[in-house]
Amino acid sequence: MDSSIARLGQDLARGEYSKKTRDAYVAAAERLGARFGCAIEDITRDQLREFVDEVMARPRSVSTRYQALCALRFLYTKTLGRPQMVSFIRLPKRYSALPTVLSFAEVGALLQAIRVPRYQAIALVMYGTGLRISEAVALEVGDIDGARGVVRVRHGKGNKAREAKLSPSLYTWLRGYWSRERPPLPWLFASKSRGGKPPLARTVCKAFVRAAQEASIKKRVTPHVLRHSFATHLLEEGVDIRVVSVLLGHVSLNTTARYARVTGKIVRATPSPLDLLLRSKR
Repeated sequence: MDSSIARLGQDLARGEYSKKTRDAYVAAAERLGARFGCAIEDITRDQLREFVDEVMARPRSVSTRYQALCALRFLYTKTLGRPQMVSFIRLPKRYSALPTVLSFAEVGALLQAIRVPRYQAIALVMYGTGLRISEAVALEVGDIDGARGVVRVRHGKGNKAREAKLSPSLYTWLRGYWSRERPPLPWLFASKSRGGKPPLARTVCKAFVRAAQEASIKKRVTPHVLRHSFATHLLEEGVDIRVVSVLLGHVSLNTTARYARVTGKIVRATPSPLDLLLRSKR
């Protein structure tokens, strides 16, 4: 391995970046080296410009291109100490699309259409607690605290621990699931076919897609849609946005605020200043 790429991996580990981010940054550096068939430190600024142009021209999402450019900036600024090499890079604007949200009826239909008990349990946990798919599949039996009514998320995004709400109905359902399935300890959703390990996120995603098709749901359904629906439904029921933000594990309220953009119930219930003005003149 190129020594620069090895040092990049070490710097990312020291910075406590998530494994997913570390893998993506290292992969971007490897693509750069492979593109010109030489060591990273031998690549010229003109070659780097050419590579960046190719990254921006690829038919990938803005987020994918954004991450690749961040990897290059980290590589040259932090690892190689040559910030002048990437001074020309400008990160693309990230388009903030409206999140896909299911109605209560659609959530119910989706849950009912998931046939495998393990995947159904994961879906219930995601919709009942707002957990990310990576957080849900990594749950251990000991993370379910029925006495306190919380789910402990030990390794959330950015390795930040938090507690999510465990509703009485979800707790009762999980007890029934556990007594029926008896997954191998310590995991809550372990699969015997995977040697006692939790299922892969992409396997759960495929199960959700099949269930959505069976339930005739036309929206694009991924596991994260259940997290979107959890947040939006809470806001529609009048839960304070700051509480929802804590439950989701968001660092900034701005991240949570995007769910307010799709809550039709809140929009319909918000008075128009024109109506207030006209009423005051009566």
